[in-house]
Amino acid sequence: MNAYLHTVHVLLAGVWLGCLVFTTLVVSPALRAMEWPESERVLVRSRIGRQFMRLANPVLALLVVFLLLDGMTAPLPLARLARLLLELGLVLAVATLAASHGFVFGRRLRDLAAREREMPADAARLASARHRVQRVSFGVSMVNLLASLAVAVLAVNL
Repeated sequence: MNAYLHTVHVLLAGVWLGCLVFTTLVVSPALRAMEWPESERVLVRSRIGRQFMRLANPVLALLVVFLLLDGMTAPLPLARLARLLLELGLVLAVATLAASHGFVFGRRLRDLAAREREMPADAARLASARHRVQRVSFGVSMVNLLASLAVAVLAVNL
């Protein structure tokens, strides 16, 4: 039973990491290559992000469940317990980063892009504000990607 739980735990960590890598290395560059106004690309990226979270939220929830089950069904020497707690903390951090990315940055970017389209006279000011939010959003995405990589490595080594 423990081998099954561990395998599912590792697969879920891999699915989560794979989704992030795909959106970072495939979806985002593809959108940047589109010859649309940048505000339009932001709105499309927002829709993709909402769809992504429909898959990602259950994956993260299952990852937490299988991480805990995997940890509870095997002996927990101190080193293994420390890795389990570190991975659990990282998964919770990843979930928090993903939620903040969608609820805070995603909404702000979507609102700025929509206002940019609606108010051409203020487009330059709104684009500047959007670029600032995009830089912070990119930083959060990179931290999330690195934390997710650490989760996958810990899952394999639990």
